[in-house]
Amino acid sequence: MLPSATEIVYALGLQDRLAAVTFECDEPVSARSEHRVVVTGADTSGWTPGEIDAYVRARREEGVDLYTLDEGALADVDPDLVLTQDLCRVCALPTDRVDEALAHLGCSAEVLTLDPHTLEEVLVSVERVAAAVGVVDRGRAVVAGLRGRLADVQARVAGRRRPRVAVVEWVDPLFTGGHWIPDQVAAAGGEPVGMHAGTPSGPSGWDALRAERPEVVLVAPCGFGLDGAVEQAAVVARELPGVQVWAVDGNAVVVRPGPRLVDGVEAFASVLHPELFDRSALVRRVQ
Repeated sequence: MLPSATEIVYALGLQDRLAAVTFECDEPVSARSEHRVVVTGADTSGWTPGEIDAYVRARREEGVDLYTLDEGALADVDPDLVLTQDLCRVCALPTDRVDEALAHLGCSAEVLTLDPHTLEEVLVSVERVAAAVGVVDRGRAVVAGLRGRLADVQARVAGRRRPRVAVVEWVDPLFTGGHWIPDQVAAAGGEPVGMHAGTPSGPSGWDALRAERPEVVLVAPCGFGLDGAVEQAAVVARELPGVQVWAVDGNAVVVRPGPRLVDGVEAFASVLHPELFDRSALVRRVQ
């Protein structure tokens, strides 16, 4: 029921057991073409950040879900396990809607809710999925590989000066990063500022962000790839002249709590410590 869960399933090599996905499950690209789509939502491509924010706010004020669960399609696939979340109602269908649908259908599927708030909890969630499917050793192996990559980055940046880093998730209105994103910055050798560690990304103001004196701002908007991030990063550059501003493929390596967050740490490190790491293709300097 959420893209990061689909990515975890693929990382565990369990794609042959995957029964259904959402319309946003695009990693790998074949995920949507090879599996039944049971959750749909509005196509916001071409919308401005302000228009998307207005749409989300209006739907929430009306008490209308942002996502639609196709109960008929869910009944057809008859799952044994449903991976869902309660972390963010803007990002994916919440668990209570899934529970209601399963009860209505008389389906006895196990529901595993994935709500990691930190980078460590994201890694644990991979092991939780593996355990639920009965491939505990495979889960441990995947996580060990991810931990090894994190340890390599941290060893290389140890003792280096840590630049002050802010991560922007949205520009209209301004939102700065939360949950695991400060952990990513710290793991990459930066000092996270102006963010919300372990809690949801939240609204801020440009004056408040300036007051944090960031040396580097990474712009990783939720729901956007690198090109979209570049457009939003241009707004940040205008508001923060003289500060390094980088666009980041947020959808790929920042906002989805799955294995690719480690790719995000490596991408951040390539910006913060270019003398140690080759430049990542997931980032682009704007200012």
